[in-house]
Parts: sequence; structure tokens; C-alpha cells
Amino acid sequence: ASSGDSITVRDILVASQQQLGPQHGYQCVSCCRVFPTLWSIKTHIMHSSQEGYSCKVYYHRLKALWKKEQEAAARRV
Repeated sequence: ASSGDSITVRDILVASQQQLGPQHGYQCVSCCRVFPTLWSIKTHIMHSSQEGYSCKVYYHRLKALWKKEQEAAARRV
């Protein structure tokens, strides 16, 4: 993924809102771990490879899929 496609807090929020998860905290939609703050989940995602997870790759691919869907929807209009 290019540096222009960085994962934002908004991306994390949108992804986590689509998951049935705990009432307190934010669930990583890749590894299903729960984090108490947006900062902690974003830190986890950005450094996930050091922890043995591929969450950063997952979020980049998810964001690319969303972008494709938006482009396809815009073409239909």
C-alpha cells in the first residue's frame, strides 16, 4: 500500500462499528483483540507485525476494498 493510503482513526471506527463486539473498547477486526482506546488499537495495527499479526495488511486491504466499492457506486450514479 502506498503512504497515501494510510489507515486513519476513521477507518478503524468504521470497521469496528460493523463488528459485534464488547461494549467497552475497540475490537481489531483482523485479530479480534479488544483495545481500550482508539490510540491503543491504532498503535497495535501499525506495529502488528512485531507482535506476529498481519492486522496492518488486513486494514490496508479493507480500505482498498472500500475505495473500490465507492468508485463502483459513483460510476453507477
